[in-house]
Amino acid sequence: MEQLEKGSKKLLNAWAFYDWANSVYVLTIVSTIFPLFYGTLNFTNENQVQIFGGEVKNTALITFLTAFAFLIVAFTSPILSGIADYVGNKKSFMRFFCYLGSFGSIGLYWFSLENIYISLLFYLFGLLGFWGSLVFYNSYLPDIAHKEQQDQLSAKGFSLGYIGSVTLLLFNLAMVMYPEWFCFDIGETEADKNAASIEAMRTSFITVGIWWIVFSQYSFYYLPKGVPTGNKVKRHIIFNGLKELKKVWGNLTANLALKRFLNAFFVYSMAVQTIMLVAAFYGEQEINWDNDDQKTQGLIVSILLIQIVAVFGAILTSKSSSKFGNIKTLIIINVIWMFICFYGYFVETPTEFYITAGVVGFVMGGIQSLSRSTYSKYLPKTNDTTSYFSFYDVTEKVGIVLGMLIFGTIDQITGSMRNSILFLFVFFLAGVILLFRVPKQKI
Repeated sequence: MEQLEKGSKKLLNAWAFYDWANSVYVLTIVSTIFPLFYGTLNFTNENQVQIFGGEVKNTALITFLTAFAFLIVAFTSPILSGIADYVGNKKSFMRFFCYLGSFGSIGLYWFSLENIYISLLFYLFGLLGFWGSLVFYNSYLPDIAHKEQQDQLSAKGFSLGYIGSVTLLLFNLAMVMYPEWFCFDIGETEADKNAASIEAMRTSFITVGIWWIVFSQYSFYYLPKGVPTGNKVKRHIIFNGLKELKKVWGNLTANLALKRFLNAFFVYSMAVQTIMLVAAFYGEQEINWDNDDQKTQGLIVSILLIQIVAVFGAILTSKSSSKFGNIKTLIIINVIWMFICFYGYFVETPTEFYITAGVVGFVMGGIQSLSRSTYSKYLPKTNDTTSYFSFYDVTEKVGIVLGMLIFGTIDQITGSMRNSILFLFVFFLAGVILLFRVPKQKI
């Protein structure tokens, strides 16, 4: 296959289409159906899980496991990125993590409290696969797109991700709500129908894995393997990625704008990713639903609302950045997130939860896509983009680890996620202050 030129439409579409392939994991498993399924398990009193000889609150357990996954990604991604740069095969690593996450998703079909350890391992594989593949996926952005294309392309990727994930989610939700349409045995009693819906939830995890594998092939076919070097992996190369991170850190001293932007990104991304990862669990436990059916439908409506609004949010953010600049736009978005944290603490009714979901959707896609493209624009001219994006990824993941640990600890101690959400207000405030310190320059 001939090498596509940088900036070509086919190459840009192939890159953006990976968001279509992998975003189903976040929406179905992290945000919607898995939290619903997790809530149906027979936990002990006060939603406790017996594990490692003790008891942990069920939501705190998932929070701590997620933090552990990000810790693994943060430590391994620079090593693997260093190898990818040295050998020139970043696509192979991206494909490996894609398949790891896909098979982890499929493995969730067998999730149960009786086999809690292997069940959590499958959940861990899904997290590692999704976030591990993004390290290499993001690093392609400056390689395949010219600087003036990057804001729009980044937003396009997120938009495709939202559209694709909603498409599969609607199919999965139809299975859960109307299992008889899909040949699940609903029996004659309400208990039988509930059992059929739970089986449909398990089946949806399989559809996520298959979707992820199948649609990623389009991206893998057109994306370049990497910058060929002809090098072979040797023992001293294993930790070359860590050396590259140290080199990148040293280079930051000569790029004040990039360094200060990373400081701000570390702080506000910590809060953004934490909220996104726990939002569905928050809605499942903290909102006063009238009954289980309203809870299921309410979470579905709120998640769909977030995804639909996020498409327009990402597009409007891209347009706003072209008019007002990236940093000013990010400051405004962080202020909106501050309002969400404060308002979220008092949310109790379904209507209030829907309002919150709509605002979250508007700023969720925008802050992610704009942060990624802003970082890409600040990079110096270099062929070593994987190491720079590995540094970006480590910054994000370490922040998430801290955010999830803080959130989970407050949840475990106080018994309520409301206190954890309110605490995240501080991080957005600090993010705004740090963004104001980024030197003004046109990007």
